[in-house]
Amino acid sequence: MTWTRLKELAEAPLSGLTQPTRSDWIFALRTVSAGLIALLVAYALKLDHPQWAMMTVFIVAQPVAGMVLAKGFYRLLGTLAGGLAAIGITSLFGANPWLLVTVLALWIGVCTLVSSLLRNPEAYGAALAGYTAMIISLPALGQPHVVVDLAIARCAEIVIGIVCAGVTSRLILPKLAADAIISRLKRSILDLAEYAGGAFSGGDPASLAALQRKLITDAQTLAEMRTYARLEAPSFATRAHPVRRTIGQLLWALSAARALHSHRAPKNAALIPMRRDLKNFVGELAATPGALDDTGPWVARLDAIAAKAKEMPELPKDKVPEDTGPGDTGPGDPGEDKVGTITRLTIAGDFAEALKQVMRGLEALRSPVSRKSSERSQPALVVHRDYQAACRNAVRAALATFLVAIFWLTTKWSEAAGTVILVAVVSSLFAARPDPVQSAWGFFTGTLLALPFAFLVGQVALPALPGFGWFTLFVVPILVPAALGMANPRHVGVATAFAINFLAFLSPHQQMIYDPGPFLAGSASILVGILIAIGVFIVVLPADPWVTVERISQAMREDLARLCLHERIPRRSAFESLAYDRINQLMPQVQRTGRKGDPMLGGSIAAVTVGLEVLRLRQAQLNSAIAHETVESIGNFLRGLARELLFRRPGEPQTATIAVARQYAANIAERSNRLEMLQIAASLRIIAAAMEDYPDFFAKGRA
Repeated sequence: MTWTRLKELAEAPLSGLTQPTRSDWIFALRTVSAGLIALLVAYALKLDHPQWAMMTVFIVAQPVAGMVLAKGFYRLLGTLAGGLAAIGITSLFGANPWLLVTVLALWIGVCTLVSSLLRNPEAYGAALAGYTAMIISLPALGQPHVVVDLAIARCAEIVIGIVCAGVTSRLILPKLAADAIISRLKRSILDLAEYAGGAFSGGDPASLAALQRKLITDAQTLAEMRTYARLEAPSFATRAHPVRRTIGQLLWALSAARALHSHRAPKNAALIPMRRDLKNFVGELAATPGALDDTGPWVARLDAIAAKAKEMPELPKDKVPEDTGPGDTGPGDPGEDKVGTITRLTIAGDFAEALKQVMRGLEALRSPVSRKSSERSQPALVVHRDYQAACRNAVRAALATFLVAIFWLTTKWSEAAGTVILVAVVSSLFAARPDPVQSAWGFFTGTLLALPFAFLVGQVALPALPGFGWFTLFVVPILVPAALGMANPRHVGVATAFAINFLAFLSPHQQMIYDPGPFLAGSASILVGILIAIGVFIVVLPADPWVTVERISQAMREDLARLCLHERIPRRSAFESLAYDRINQLMPQVQRTGRKGDPMLGGSIAAVTVGLEVLRLRQAQLNSAIAHETVESIGNFLRGLARELLFRRPGEPQTATIAVARQYAANIAERSNRLEMLQIAASLRIIAAAMEDYPDFFAKGRA
């Protein structure tokens, strides 16, 4: 890394903690202002629970305008679905409290199941539909005729908050997702250049691992931003596919750089100039201020490097032993072979080509075309859905809600209704998080911190000094710091819980009175509800992150097997897109397993290399210039590779697949010096090397 970048990384935590940026202040002031406007509108309409309008602003508030619109849109859909469900369930079962809470618990379980199978913000809307029905139905217990009025009021409060948040985020100094995508992609390109520079020069493994994780996280964020940008500006729809394709190519470049790092051969005569060119290129790119303001010169240089990598080099005459890998020998050694040379050049050329395509993707975002993208056939791959985890989450949410509801009905403790609602909210909302206990505990911490502030303002200050002016004077100094915390990714969970529950505890009405008894009882029920939900996450069907890691890894192996066997060859971009989606799901789970999970993350990156080489082999099978014998050999190898991926278990000896790949590669090299034939041999060698590097990843798990 460059010294400047190291300094930025070292100072980032401090700046995020004590020095909010200008955009953070804009976000905070805009959010608080929108909340106050929403509360005024709710007062004017004389709604029963005006705090929900203001709370909704803080719930949907996001630094980027498109994120606000997306979360607001799905919050509205979830609220409408929950309201309709509440009306239907209460109308049918409202006369029997036990049956009512049973059906509501089942509804929450179903919504949690759907939420666990979706991604944000769709997942948020599904979870919201579940607990919204509970929030509306419980107050109507024993008087089902009021449920329609409650649902209408609830939807009205939510709509007011969404409109206020959406309008202010879009009109008042907006931060647009389209701009954020370009900015983050530029940063990702520079991070990739730093990663490659370290990989080519034998950099610190810990720094390289940290950069690798950051690049994967940024790829996930770019994918989410793509949806948000389409909502805030329909014209961005024409750029949606380039974003998706560029993310896949970013992962392709990362995978190629990893392979070059793992199998470097410093004495390789053919590779030395190529490595030198790439090392100089990424070093200059990372060190040049404003390097990506004009990508033209950089793309031209990468074009030249990629073209040079495809040229037939002067091949060594000596034959390498059959078990030699792509990084085992150097050209000064008698063991260096022509397949090894082509293999290394292929990987280097892949990195140059992938980085070039990422830069072109950046230019496409800056200068969009108006034409619609051409129709694309569906890929022969599927999206991974963890049904086992989703079912576990559904059982947790339904069981926890049902048991607490039984306690409420049995004891007839009025404040326990709030506990039931909070258990439903927390157990469904955080169920699909990588670490639900940590997320729920952060929510509890923010709620607990909000309690004394809400008591001082709601029970002491406002009863003595009523009126909206005094209310503004008291809450703005509290909510602005909370909103600044919401703008900081490190504190967003606690800060959001603080802001929402401060308003929930405060329950701002036009007539505020001193009544600490109900205040403390209601607050206690909320805190107890969160703690019960945390207990459910710990005790009921506790999740083992390693089991999830194995399931996702199995899905990636099945993806590779489909590439080998499916009649229709999917587009390269389709595989890349699916691969980064898998890795995004894998990384947060791997982080919970400690060092044990590092080989699995590394293996997932290597799987991208394997998949792309399989696609190369599939395309070679369609090349009429390739001999029928070679085509048959490729087919036999791919079938054997699929069996290896699907059936071999960790710890079991590897089958003959790797040996076959090396033997085929050696045979091809003996028969021909044609570049297309040697590239087939190189693909076989690359696949064998990747599987040797991460043997347990490429074995069937026990999940």
